[in-house]
Amino acid sequence: MSPFANVRACIFDAYGTLFDFAAAAARCPGVPEASRAALSALWRDKQLQYTWLRSLQGAHADFWRVTGDALDFALDSLALADPALREQLMQLYLTLDAFPEVPGALAELKARGLRLAILSNGTPDMLDAVVAGAGLAGVFERLFSVESVGVFKTDPRVYRYALDELGLDKREVVFLSSNGWDAYAASAFGLPVVWVNRYGQRPERLPGAPDLTLPSLARLPAAGARRPLTPLVGSRDEAYMRATKPLGRHCTKPRKLRAPVRRTPPCRLAKSCWRSLPASRRPTACCRLPASASATSRAPSESTATRPGPRSSCC
Repeated sequence: MSPFANVRACIFDAYGTLFDFAAAAARCPGVPEASRAALSALWRDKQLQYTWLRSLQGAHADFWRVTGDALDFALDSLALADPALREQLMQLYLTLDAFPEVPGALAELKARGLRLAILSNGTPDMLDAVVAGAGLAGVFERLFSVESVGVFKTDPRVYRYALDELGLDKREVVFLSSNGWDAYAASAFGLPVVWVNRYGQRPERLPGAPDLTLPSLARLPAAGARRPLTPLVGSRDEAYMRATKPLGRHCTKPRKLRAPVRRTPPCRLAKSCWRSLPASRRPTACCRLPASASATSRAPSESTATRPGPRSSCC
């Protein structure tokens, strides 16, 4: 089933999903062109590793500090350590570019009435800056930071926090992330998940599994196409909506409605079909059935004259 079946809101990861974390090194003139890809990859790897390790150690620090520590490690490893270069890169990280398809995809989803939010490891100030810098101010209803929880992803409390703030059930949102570890963790928590696999990663060997995998957000509006919410009265869609209507706010299991059984009146049964019925289910008399056929439904000792059966209600 599509992860958009009952969706009312889309929750996006920020870095790597909406915003290109490699843009900081790519736009920094102080970084040698030959070192930009290596710097971006190592910076990102250490940034994520530090969030996971700090969560395990119970030594939380905000994402701005973690990002700076990871950059220090990467610059030192590539023999690029320089305070001025570090400051340039950190400021560029506040104004990362959005991926090209992001503004259009978000605009179309919002036009369909979906609520849009971000759930990120980034601090509130970092998220405000990157959203404004990408020209997306006002697009999102909420920008959720893990700082309100005090622990990084993939702690389940992070995903629960976003749901509680939106006042929605798990099956009423879809979570979108380009990070495999994030997508799988959100799925294990119980959220419908779209993995935006921009980097062609292999599937994770972790609990959970994405409901849908896309190479970018460009195909997201088509994947999110939904059935009409106001079908015509008396239409087949109306019956479908009744059958799949949630039983309550916290229950989205569809009702299983048994299709009505249409029984053909005995008088419309062909002679051969009538004889194929078990004796217990044959009508004892019908004005439109031959008398010989009616007589064959009884035991040889019975007499139709002395023990007439009830006439069929259809006659």
